[in-house]
Amino acid sequence: MQSRLTIQQLQTFREVMRTGSVSEASRVLGRTQPAVSAVIANLERQLGFPLFLREHGRLTPCPEAHYLWEEAEDILERLARTTRSMTEFATRQRGSLRIACHPAASGFFMPSLLAEFLKNRPNVRADLMMRSSQVVTDLVASQEFDIGLAETPPDRSSIHSQSWDLECMLALPAENPFPDDRPLTPRDLHEFPMATLFDDHTTNQATEAAFAQAGASLNRRFVLRTFLPAIQLVANGMCASIVDRVTAKSCPTSGVVFRLFDPSIKSAIAILEPAHRPQSLLAQAFRAELADHLDKLACWVATT
Repeated sequence: MQSRLTIQQLQTFREVMRTGSVSEASRVLGRTQPAVSAVIANLERQLGFPLFLREHGRLTPCPEAHYLWEEAEDILERLARTTRSMTEFATRQRGSLRIACHPAASGFFMPSLLAEFLKNRPNVRADLMMRSSQVVTDLVASQEFDIGLAETPPDRSSIHSQSWDLECMLALPAENPFPDDRPLTPRDLHEFPMATLFDDHTTNQATEAAFAQAGASLNRRFVLRTFLPAIQLVANGMCASIVDRVTAKSCPTSGVVFRLFDPSIKSAIAILEPAHRPQSLLAQAFRAELADHLDKLACWVATT
C-alpha cells in the first residue's frame, strides 16, 4: 500500500456497500456516478486487490470488502463522535470544571451561579470544593483547579487574580428600632448586640476601628468564623451584623433587611486562576459569568 486511505474513500466505499450500487451511492453522496466509480477504482488500485466483482453491471462485494466495511463504519463513527465532541467543546457544551470556593460564597452564591451556567449543559461535570480562602489560594496555585473564589490573597506568581472591593452591608432584623432614611453609623449601633467575624479578620478590625473612632461601644455578642451564620442570628432578632455583599445578596433567609453602613467597610474578593496552564474554553466562559455577577454585585443597592 503506497499511500494512506482517506476519509473520502472510506465514506464513498461505505455508501456503495450500504446501497449496493454506484448510482444510489452517488445520489446519497451528491456526486456523479463517474466520480464515485473513480474513487472505488482508485481505492482498489491502492489496496492492490479488487473489492467487488463486476458482472452484468452489478457489484458483488468480495469477502475483503465486508471486512473493510466493518472497519470503515468503526472509523467513520469514531470520527463523527469526535467531531461532535469537539463541536461541544467549542460551544462550551462539554468538559469539566474544578472550582474552589471560600465559605461565604459556597452556601448560595456559587451553587446558584453554577446551576444557572450548567442548566443547558448536561455534558459538563463540575467539582465544587469549599475551603478557607488560604486553602482555595493553595489549590489554585497547585494548577489543579480551574477557578477559585476567595478573599483577595497576596500576589503569587502561580496565580492570576482579579479583585473586587465590595462594600459590606449592615444586616438588621426586619423589626428594628433604627431609622430607614439614611445609612446607619456606629453611634446608632452603640451597645446594640452584634455578630462579627473573629478578631484577626479585616472586616472585624475595620468595624472595631469605626466604633472606636466614633466613640461608640461595640457589643460583640457573637464571634463567628464565617458570615453565613450571622444571617440566621439576625433573622431571629438576636443581633445585627456587618456582612459581605456575597452573603447579603445570595442568602435567602427572610426576616432580615440590609442597609448601608457609614463609614464604608470593604470586603475584598478575587477570582483566582492557575497561571501556569491554559484555561479551557469552558472555564473561560464560566469565569466571564462569575466576573459579570461580581460586577453586578458591586453595583447592587439593597431594597429589603
